[in-house]
Amino acid sequence: MEPVWRQQGRGRGRSQEAQGARFRPGGGRGGRTEEIRKSNQAAAQRLVESHVSSSSSDDEDDDDRECQDGKRGQILASTFTTYTNQTGGDATGLARTGQYLSDLFQSGALTCLICIASVKRTQQVWSCCSCFSLFHLPCIQKWAKDSVFLVSSVTDDDFGQKQHPWPCPKCRAEYPPSAKPNRYMCYCGKLQDPPADPWLVPHSCGSVCQKELKPTCGHTCLLLCHPGPCPPCPKMVSVACMCGKAKPLPRRCSNKAWSCQQQCGKLLPCRQHTCSQTCHTECRPCPRVSVQSCVCGQQKAERPCSSPQWNCQQVCGSPLPCGNHTCEEVCHDGVCPPCPRSVSRTCPCGKTKSCLPCTEEVMPCGDTCDRRLSCLKHTCSMRCHRGSCETCRQEVEKECRCGKHRKLMPCHKEYLCDSKCPKTRSCQRHQCRRKCCPGNCPPCDQSCGRTLGCRNHKCPSVCHQGSCYPCPENVDVRCSCGSTVLVVPCGRERSTKPPRCKEPCRCPPSCHHPTREAHRCHPGPCAPCRQPCLLPLAGCSHTCPQACHDLVLVRSQQLAGPWEQPTEPAFVQKALPCPPCQVPIPTSCFGEHEVSPVPCHRQGRFSCGRPCGRPLTCGNHTCSRECHLVTDGNKCEVCEEGCSKPRPPGCPHPCPRSCHRDDCPPCSQMIRQRCHCKISILYVECMSVHTADDQTKVKLSSCNNQCPKELSCGHRCKQVCHPGECEDRCQQKVKLRCPCRRIKKVGAPALPSVFNQRIQTDCRFSLQEELEAFEKRQQRGGRRGKKRGRRGDADGEQGRGGRWGWSLAFIIIPLGGALLSAAVFYLLNTA
Repeated sequence: MEPVWRQQGRGRGRSQEAQGARFRPGGGRGGRTEEIRKSNQAAAQRLVESHVSSSSSDDEDDDDRECQDGKRGQILASTFTTYTNQTGGDATGLARTGQYLSDLFQSGALTCLICIASVKRTQQVWSCCSCFSLFHLPCIQKWAKDSVFLVSSVTDDDFGQKQHPWPCPKCRAEYPPSAKPNRYMCYCGKLQDPPADPWLVPHSCGSVCQKELKPTCGHTCLLLCHPGPCPPCPKMVSVACMCGKAKPLPRRCSNKAWSCQQQCGKLLPCRQHTCSQTCHTECRPCPRVSVQSCVCGQQKAERPCSSPQWNCQQVCGSPLPCGNHTCEEVCHDGVCPPCPRSVSRTCPCGKTKSCLPCTEEVMPCGDTCDRRLSCLKHTCSMRCHRGSCETCRQEVEKECRCGKHRKLMPCHKEYLCDSKCPKTRSCQRHQCRRKCCPGNCPPCDQSCGRTLGCRNHKCPSVCHQGSCYPCPENVDVRCSCGSTVLVVPCGRERSTKPPRCKEPCRCPPSCHHPTREAHRCHPGPCAPCRQPCLLPLAGCSHTCPQACHDLVLVRSQQLAGPWEQPTEPAFVQKALPCPPCQVPIPTSCFGEHEVSPVPCHRQGRFSCGRPCGRPLTCGNHTCSRECHLVTDGNKCEVCEEGCSKPRPPGCPHPCPRSCHRDDCPPCSQMIRQRCHCKISILYVECMSVHTADDQTKVKLSSCNNQCPKELSCGHRCKQVCHPGECEDRCQQKVKLRCPCRRIKKVGAPALPSVFNQRIQTDCRFSLQEELEAFEKRQQRGGRRGKKRGRRGDADGEQGRGGRWGWSLAFIIIPLGGALLSAAVFYLLNTA
């Protein structure tokens, strides 16, 4: 369904031109209609602005909030347009309804008093018809159910059989059981489950309300579906004045009573005077005083005309029709009643009837009285008598009121035991504790005292079951300056944001500036001052250009012990000192390389970061330090580079001195080298090697030991360590034997073949001589021959042993030479 404010004149009622023509004398159309339409829109806009206020503490949120306020204003203006068209722009009757509408858009203004939570536009709600408060639908359903249950449990003997009403949590208006809310309806009750339209009032269907106005006038509400009460009727009707003397005039239906200012002149109820007031509805009682008689007519007194009947409080005293007695009633009007003794009378006990004249008394009958005593259990045992019967004094066994004990005692006395009732009262919180309670414990008379949902007040009602009623108090939530007030239920002030205010902030400055920056009223402390500091800086003539830093939030971390939990960092407001002056001043560097701007607080020569470039004392290099100031204690660096001059030919070593101007000293480094035989390692000065001749170099490279090389004959070279090949001229003598190992000769192995031939020749002659000697010994025979024979055998064995030794020598000597040559070769390679 399209809302009426979007239908462009298709809604109920007349169009704007017809409504405007209704107020024109001639009923014509034209420019007057446009003026009325503009005035109506202006009046609606003024009403909207009076209820919707905006403020912002942050400049970047102003645009968004102004856009939201414009949207709300458009929704409210569309809701009020139909009404303001009827009133010609007068919006005074919309003040109360406008407050309810603005609360719908105000954050935290609408609160469910049952759960103390905000009512959102997407939640299902129920509105009270008496106080127009909004509640969540589940909350009010539970409230109604609990209320009926508690009343039934306390009052019904047959629990749950009777239908009890349930009250509104706020105004306590009673609703019948059939009015329990079970559906989510719009405010006017036409649409179930109204959709959430952002361009409509929340929980509204968007159509015309059409509720019957109160007081009843026959017209209906013209606003769109809205919360709160309907505004007064804006229709124009023709009504006469209150006294009816003047002619009827067109008046607003909600204010149709008017006075013609003429004297009323109606006869007052006293029938003596007329009303002297100006035109009014009902005449007041006559305010004048007159002499009036009492009801019986015996006395007269001055009394107000508004109360003509009064009693004089005297006994009537008029004679009764019997002629023997007088009327005993107090001042009365009309005929006196008949004589009470003229009717049929009985004796005092009521058993005997008699018809005697009113002048005679009826005597007691003499029978037993038998009237019920005050205990209603026994009868009077006295004879018929006048007056009341005596108190019953019979002793009976009486049961106490609670039924726990019995005792003999007079019948007229009530028996109450000392037992205290242990039952709980209807509040289900306190015990009865009444002595001898019969079971019908009285309602709890103590105060409830439970803390209400607002957490500020306690329940003032008598102790009861179930939930307490919501706190009836309202709390004003004000903006910081106090100009704008938002009324919220008690308990919501802690969670409700202060209302937005358009007034400028009035908080005094907290810094050295005389005034704050212009900004709107806002909740909480003001934002830090953004004005320039402009305080004079120390040590120069400039001012601080930074933002004000008198109160700056600084993080403060408290140290915790090893067994303590670390606390969250706290922020403390502190006044920070002005930063150093940053005004640039042209200044040259220490080495005069450049001229650059330097901050004022560092005014003076500076290091440009380039190399110094000044010549060092060595005369070969320049200072490589960063640009610096040269003083007695801060000179250029000492050249630590090595000498870069060329070395003598063949010298591979650098100059041991640092960079210098004169000639380099001779090289004194020791050179490690092998001797000619490659066995020993020699250390020789570099200068001696490279400056010596060839013969001296050969001497320097000799280890002065015997050459370890072998000659072709197998003997070691006898020369001192020398370069090149060894001379193959061995002069060492050797021992040679004949093949039979009998002849041995020593000689130089120069001609070994000739020497062997001589040994072999000598060996043959020796054998021949031995043979001849042997034969002679054989021929001689005897003991002497045996001894010689034994000697010959011994010589033979020695000859065989010598031959084996020589054979072993020929094997071992070459093997040892091979091992020695292998060891020498290994040492030479490793060296």
